[in-house]
Amino acid sequence: MSDLLPLDVPTASRPQQREQAAIRRQAYPYRFPRDSRRLGGAYTVADSVARLTRFFYLERRLAQAIGAWALAIPDFEVKVESGRHLYWHADAARRLRERLHEQEKRVGAIDAFRDADIDRLIDEVLSAADAPELLVGVHQVLGRALETAYHHHAERTCQIADAPTVRVLAQILVDYQPMLAWADQAIAAYVAGGIDQARLERWRWHCDRLLASIGGVTGADRLGPAPTGLRSVAKPFVRDTAPRRDARFETFDRTGDYDTADGGARLAPGYEKERLGFIRAQRDEIDAIEAFGTVLWDIRFSDFDSEYRLARMVWDEARHTEIGNRSMMALGFDPFELPNRLTPSTCRGPMEPTLALAEINMVGEVGVLKMINGIIDEATSRGDALMMHIADHIRADERTHVRSGQVVMKNICDLEVQELDQRMRAAFTRCLYEIGAITKGEADVGSLSRESLEHLIGE
Repeated sequence: MSDLLPLDVPTASRPQQREQAAIRRQAYPYRFPRDSRRLGGAYTVADSVARLTRFFYLERRLAQAIGAWALAIPDFEVKVESGRHLYWHADAARRLRERLHEQEKRVGAIDAFRDADIDRLIDEVLSAADAPELLVGVHQVLGRALETAYHHHAERTCQIADAPTVRVLAQILVDYQPMLAWADQAIAAYVAGGIDQARLERWRWHCDRLLASIGGVTGADRLGPAPTGLRSVAKPFVRDTAPRRDARFETFDRTGDYDTADGGARLAPGYEKERLGFIRAQRDEIDAIEAFGTVLWDIRFSDFDSEYRLARMVWDEARHTEIGNRSMMALGFDPFELPNRLTPSTCRGPMEPTLALAEINMVGEVGVLKMINGIIDEATSRGDALMMHIADHIRADERTHVRSGQVVMKNICDLEVQELDQRMRAAFTRCLYEIGAITKGEADVGSLSRESLEHLIGE
């Protein structure tokens, strides 16, 4: 900053004009609240850009990291809540990216930024032994450190000249408060249920030391000694390919048909059966959280816009899962009495991202849109307020997903639509045969149609 102080600047005030200004000021009748902000701060634009770039990269990497664990988290509440948090981190990255661009940093340069120290830290956090350790690393170590850094930066930067940065950080912190509070409560629940608290504390201390060894989230803190024995060095992280569920669930994975999985129809054909099937499918969109999250991880760094779109779809599918869960209760069910369909994630989990995304976009979501108008019309004619409410919101989301998913596919895939469709149907036909959902004869006939995949896989 300049060494020129205000007292060093000569004042060219004219006494007569100053007196007249005082008279006008005294006569003015309104006494508005005074702006108490002070001009001046600790950071130049270059200083701010350096710090915000690291913040952006950390938020981007946290969204990717949660996506990498989407299949591996077994606990229902943690999987759903993590879907929400994934989007909040991606949205924080978007806000920081926009502010950096306003501060004359090219978008291409922002997206191309990499930091080997941060990558090493994220790799270690990803090497958590289980979901409780993941929450410790993501939230109690990195989340808390970022929250502190955001408050600190907002307080020290110029409140007037850099007001847009102050506002961006305040908006991000709106999400951080409930996110970190929930994480603390979830970790406490794990401990109360038998998870060894000493193990979690040891992991927190390990990740804290690793963060300190790279200068904290800003890179400007005093460097501490790096811990030895990094898990990510001994065994590099590889995401899971199979979906996990907690012990409350009964699951099935050799069919997509609820009647077959249930050992027979619960309801006679008609509206009531369609309603229950629709609601169960929403609860079972746990698999869509997994699909979009793993695709985000698998295409990481290929395109920020695609990552952001996928993150938003993860959050939407987390909401759909919550909608299905609550709606089951509204119909009088214990949600865990109804078996959960694993078929979609069983097939998508090990699949290349373009094919997994193509199925959920071209088959699953399109399939929902084919039938949802009829469900809404029937619900309206019957005065079914529950279905009218939930299906109305879900329809809007799915329409957005179809459009947004097509943008992502164009960004990450060079195949023509027809060839992509053929490869996708062939891949899912092979998977359904391998898990026993269709016979060898059915598989040998050729790739299943989209309509057959809608029935056997769905969204």
